[in-house]
Amino acid sequence: MITVPRPARMLTTTEAADRIGISRKTLARYVSAGKLRPTVRLPSGHMRWEMDDLKAQLRALDEQRDDD
Repeated sequence: MITVPRPARMLTTTEAADRIGISRKTLARYVSAGKLRPTVRLPSGHMRWEMDDLKAQLRALDEQRDDD
């Protein structure tokens, strides 16, 4: 039997923001400013986040700030 890994659960913007300790509005502002990008943007315009992807983007943003 072949086992196929399940895809990571996508989080809403509110869930993702709660997990990283910021407000939903702040996370949305980072997207608007081009600092972060959601893993998926639904046809409705809502954003979905994969936690590992979001953490990687935040690390890269932090490293970029350190270089400046």
